[in-house]
Amino acid sequence: MDSTIAGTQQKALAINRDPLSYGAFAEIGAGQEVARWFFHVGGAAATVAKTISAYDMKVSTGLYGTTSRYVSRQRLEAMLDYECAQLVERLGPSRAEQTNFFVFADTVATSQQPETGRGWVGVRFQTQPRADTSEVIIHVDLSDPTAAQQQEALGVLGVNLLFGALQQSHEPETLIGALLDDLSRSRVEIDMIKLSGPAFTTVDNRLMSLQLVEQGLTEAAMFTADGEVVQPSDVLYKKPILVVRGSFRPPTKLTKDLLERAREQFLKEPGVRGEQPVVLAEMTLRNLLSGKEVDHADFLARADILGTLSVDVLISRFQPYYQVAEYLSRYTDRLIGLAVGLPTVKQMAEERFYTDLPGGVLESMGRLFKRSVKMYVYPTRDPQSGKIRSVETAAIDPPWHHMRDLLMEIGRIEPIRDFNESYTSIHTTDVLARIQRGDVSWQELVPPTVAEMIKAKNLFGFQPSAGT
Repeated sequence: MDSTIAGTQQKALAINRDPLSYGAFAEIGAGQEVARWFFHVGGAAATVAKTISAYDMKVSTGLYGTTSRYVSRQRLEAMLDYECAQLVERLGPSRAEQTNFFVFADTVATSQQPETGRGWVGVRFQTQPRADTSEVIIHVDLSDPTAAQQQEALGVLGVNLLFGALQQSHEPETLIGALLDDLSRSRVEIDMIKLSGPAFTTVDNRLMSLQLVEQGLTEAAMFTADGEVVQPSDVLYKKPILVVRGSFRPPTKLTKDLLERAREQFLKEPGVRGEQPVVLAEMTLRNLLSGKEVDHADFLARADILGTLSVDVLISRFQPYYQVAEYLSRYTDRLIGLAVGLPTVKQMAEERFYTDLPGGVLESMGRLFKRSVKMYVYPTRDPQSGKIRSVETAAIDPPWHHMRDLLMEIGRIEPIRDFNESYTSIHTTDVLARIQRGDVSWQELVPPTVAEMIKAKNLFGFQPSAGT
């Protein structure tokens, strides 16, 4: 089969003509839109062993077991487990030697706007007869205005996913990029993907999350400090969230102190006390660029180091801070904290960053702080005078200094007071330059765990021959 085939009908027909692939379709909640394609194009008898729509909850429970949520990753995994076992048990004795078995499953809730449809879609498959199975799982949001249109989009997406698994597993970036063939980002968003099994032994799913953002399938994707890719709502839903943005190339002692001091103040907020907030390090695509392209090895280096600091990672296409707040507010109505350095506050008052907004700075501030958002600002040292400048005393161009004063008065901006003065002169770009030119003094400017990982893995241009 030609893995470069494009178009839903052509892909479905190509799968039907594949003499090896044979499997089952189990779909819950949005009809049988994926299986329908294979019957529609003809030749389905060579591909479809079974289709099922366990639409009734009692039927679903009887087949796949109990669950707290029927539209969930856990339910999808249970469907794949059950249907795969059934397929192999019933057809294995007669077909195992000449068949690559697969199971396609989805559990989806369609909806009318302003809410989007959402669901989990996956495929478990063999790359050769009797081989261990591999798996691709995605989470999808469906944005069409009617349930019928969302079902139609799901059908196309399902064909793309099955074709990708069966024919493009050796090129996972191509598989991801083709998921929206015959679709558009305005109709479908894929904000989580996980590839596993022998077909993907060399795949790092953090890179696959980056691919979702880089190729425009979503605005943001997330993985935990231990590297596990997650669907954002599973982690962020109705939780207080503290975010620090940066290039993290590398995280410095100032980065760590900023995050720790901001977290201390965040935990004292009336709406947060007694809870453990989600702490996120956000890396924007712009900060990941090396020239015109993203350096994937460099991205993984930063991700590894952030893991040592025990923070989850959000990769995004966001630029102004209000876009971050708008995104997080999809998942939570709790306090969103932004840990920033003083230069960020000054940049927020520059009109050149908001040429796409009719209201400029004023509109951006309104969009940011209309939600439950609070900013914690770390001071900096003036390079000329050597004096420490806080958000209270920093010079901000008029008339926006009045905005700063107002936001402080109403409690939306708060200075970080318990800080380490010796860190205020640390700059990430300077630390990186020292690493790359072999100046061993860089080790005094980063946390010990960060220094150890940089040296152990030769990250950011570190050369052992330059000394330790």
